[in-house]
Amino acid sequence: MEKATFRHVVLLRFRADASEQAKQALRDGLGALPSQIPELRSYRFGDDAGLAAGNFDFAIVADLDDEQAWRTYAGHPAHQAAIEQFIRPILEERVAVQYRLD
Repeated sequence: MEKATFRHVVLLRFRADASEQAKQALRDGLGALPSQIPELRSYRFGDDAGLAAGNFDFAIVADLDDEQAWRTYAGHPAHQAAIEQFIRPILEERVAVQYRLD
């Protein structure tokens, strides 16, 4: 497998009224993405460990081959559906960054 050289990191802060059921639906929905989007070389996500006040609630880290692979992932219908269905309904705030690993 070709080594990924591009990383996309997203941090989410959930709305105060986000239910545990909605958060679990998000986890389940994100877990399905790697099998649907071949550009994803590595896809990890998880809840904040709760060690420091003010942290965001959830992190997503996607490794891809290059910028074009990120663009394909970003626009992929499965990714867009996950955003609409699982993220937006519980989202308070989002920050993201993309950077080269090489």
